[in-house]
Amino acid sequence: MITTQHISSNHNLFMEYTIKKEVFTMFTHIFNHAKAYIKGGKKYPNINGIVTFKETKNGVLVTAKVTNLPQSNNCIGKFFGFHIHEGTSCTGNANDEFANAKSHLNLTNCPHPFHIGDLPPLLENNGYAYMSVLINKFEIKNILGHVIIIHDSPDDFTSQPSGNSGTKIACGRIKK
Repeated sequence: MITTQHISSNHNLFMEYTIKKEVFTMFTHIFNHAKAYIKGGKKYPNINGIVTFKETKNGVLVTAKVTNLPQSNNCIGKFFGFHIHEGTSCTGNANDEFANAKSHLNLTNCPHPFHIGDLPPLLENNGYAYMSVLINKFEIKNILGHVIIIHDSPDDFTSQPSGNSGTKIACGRIKK
C-alpha cells in the first residue's frame, strides 16, 4: 500500500537527487576550462595576450584579451583573423615562423567558415583587443593541445580553405 508518506519521501529523494545533479553539472562546467597565452612573432614581438575557454551548458565561452597589436594607420581600429589551428606547436621555418600551426582545426570536414577553428575576428582599439563569444561547435576536449593564431588581415569568411587572413603574427597553445 502506498501512502502519502511514501510519496512524500520518494519525492524528497527525487528532489535531493535532482538538486545534487544540477550542482554537480554546474561545477563540472565551471572546472572544465582551458587557456592559451598568446605571444607575437618576430615582426610583432610585443603582442601578448590570453585566450580563455570556459565550457558552459550552452557551449564554450571564448574570451580573448590581447595587447600591443599593430594599429591601423588610416581608420580607427583594425580587424585581425583569429582561428584555432590543427597544429600543436607555435614553431615554423624561415618563410612562416608559425608553419607548424598548420590549417584551421576542422574535425567535422566542413568548408570555411564552418571549421571548428573559425572564430570571429579581433578588432584592435589603440593596440588592444577584447572579444568574448559563446560557441557551441566544439568542446574543450576537442581543442586541447591545438594552437590559436592571430593573422595580420581579417578573415573574409568566403575564400577557401582559410578565409584569406594573411600572415600568422601571434600564436598560443591551448592548455588546461
